[in-house]
Amino acid sequence: MISIKREGIILEKTELVFENEGVMNPAVIKKGNAVHLFYRAVSHDNHSTIGYCKLEGPLSVVQRNTAPLIIAEFDYESHGLEDPRIVKIEDIYYLTYTAFDGVNALGCLAVSKDLINFEKKGIIVPTITYAKFNQLTNAKNSANSKYFRYNQHNGMVEQEGKKILIWDKNVIFFPRKIKEKFCFMHRIKPEIQIIVAVTSLTELTAAFYNNYFLNFNDHILLSPKYDHESSYVGGGCPPIETPKGWLIIYHGVRDSIDGYIYSACAALLDLDNPQIEIARLPYPLFGPEKDWELQGQVNNVCFPTGTAIFKDTLYIYYGAADEQIACISVSLSGLINELMLNTKKNDN
Repeated sequence: MISIKREGIILEKTELVFENEGVMNPAVIKKGNAVHLFYRAVSHDNHSTIGYCKLEGPLSVVQRNTAPLIIAEFDYESHGLEDPRIVKIEDIYYLTYTAFDGVNALGCLAVSKDLINFEKKGIIVPTITYAKFNQLTNAKNSANSKYFRYNQHNGMVEQEGKKILIWDKNVIFFPRKIKEKFCFMHRIKPEIQIIVAVTSLTELTAAFYNNYFLNFNDHILLSPKYDHESSYVGGGCPPIETPKGWLIIYHGVRDSIDGYIYSACAALLDLDNPQIEIARLPYPLFGPEKDWELQGQVNNVCFPTGTAIFKDTLYIYYGAADEQIACISVSLSGLINELMLNTKKNDN
């Protein structure tokens, strides 16, 4: 098994109104020796904005804003901007986040050229009801359906005057175009799906998604496989390009008598065709063990959302118990080598 080092808590909540309930789940991008964190800041009543801090090296906070960097401006995000991720593709930064309007949680995009000013592009995932999803995918509408359990919202079709939609979260772009086209992951529980070969994001229309759902099984990237991810999986950090493939740090969830347990997991995807899974760790990379991971706003949570590489050391930043931001480090080459011992062709 690969060993990791817990670097401890990086950022804690403050008495400032916008982050007095918790800080968690940061988007992370490295520029030179600096690491920029765009984190979910939670106020009372679970309203979230995106805060900002800067690290010098992987662990030392040298700047922290006293007001949120990105706030709710539109109805679709009126109750919060949650769980951001960020990549740079060519000369533009792509920051994705989950917008919550009190009823629906949907993946959105904002872009920037300077990491200061962000232009919101709106919702980029499908806005579709479970009934329509069920019709297009031909999923069996029964209590045994894997999608039924997580997406039918107890049969409710409307709340607070709004149509209840499939929650589509964890939108994460690959950090470069593949064959000159955008590629990103998203998550409709209980699996991680992938969208590839989009020349322009303007192609993400209702007609595009209708066709996408007609061939939904072709777009499933990772499904629950091992005990630690037996309930569902979801995207974590943006993919990391390595000579052996795209390294994916994602989250896996299992149910227990104490509720859901969230762990960080690792997989490897093909560089040219990321729909091909090369390898997956059969155990969690790390999970809740420390007090700050076991107890918080939501207990038993390690939720990875960003990374930074310094030489051969991979630093993984994560939300700890939905209240604090912590970090672990691991040998990047060692992790890749461990994954290569667990390729799909080696599965029994």
